[in-house]
Amino acid sequence: MFFIATFVWLMDDILYEIPPLSASDCFYIVDRRKSEFNYPIHRHKELEINFVQGAAGAQRVVGDSIETIGDLDLAMIGSEDLEHVWNQGQCRSRDIREITIQFDKSLLPRELLSRNQFSSISTMLDKARNGISFPPEVILKAFVYLDNLAANKDSFNQLMLMLNLLYTLSQSEFKVLASNTFAHIDKSNESRRIQKVKEYVTENCDHEITLGEIAAVAGMSPSAFSRFFKSATGKTLTAYILEIRLGNAARDLVNTTNTIAEICYSSGFNNVSNFNRLFKKCKGVTPKEFRQIYKKHSAIV
Repeated sequence: MFFIATFVWLMDDILYEIPPLSASDCFYIVDRRKSEFNYPIHRHKELEINFVQGAAGAQRVVGDSIETIGDLDLAMIGSEDLEHVWNQGQCRSRDIREITIQFDKSLLPRELLSRNQFSSISTMLDKARNGISFPPEVILKAFVYLDNLAANKDSFNQLMLMLNLLYTLSQSEFKVLASNTFAHIDKSNESRRIQKVKEYVTENCDHEITLGEIAAVAGMSPSAFSRFFKSATGKTLTAYILEIRLGNAARDLVNTTNTIAEICYSSGFNNVSNFNRLFKKCKGVTPKEFRQIYKKHSAIV
């Protein structure tokens, strides 16, 4: 089976893919063997599950997450605005298998996801808006469904396999990839107090924010706020502000031609070398390398 998709250019030079998903089908699946990665960085409205085998050393780019993969890789992309690509990196293999499943959100409507039996799948799909990846032991469990999905010709059996795949993945550990800032994730289900704090941080992260200042926004003492924020988000305020600043910087590296120094200061950092160090520590690449990856793969058709 050949994978044929239509692309349109977006304002920021990221390709928008229109997959060949028929309106009469629940999902689209393609199983291909390849010797290299040459697909452009792109986004699309469909949700995607992508399995890669035999490509150790390749890079997986999902939003502002850039990771080198091992022999097995499995990721889910669940947001229309989230750019992604698998690129060659240091992969030397000439025998790569890739199984891609794309499906519309209507496959699992909100009314269905609100039922108890679908609660774990609903939670997983919410996290997948940032992109998620799965560890090798989970991939081995999921491979049975992926392999049978690719080989099965009966559309109803494929649907049952797909539901089993989603349930198996939802019962497993996974890693969230892109930052909320880069992926434009709106957590409207959070408490009003947390939303208010996050809105304040987003609007003021280009300059120093003190604990006392943000605690006052929440109407709490600094010590009480620190405990509250860590309990509600799983992060310290310092870690959260850093994530927001790095996410903003990553987005500007993709969408603007501003210099790295300009992006450093406009994102709230006051030292370029420290910005470079923190960016590489959190993203795995320097700001310059991050921009080069996006510019290189958005220009390939």
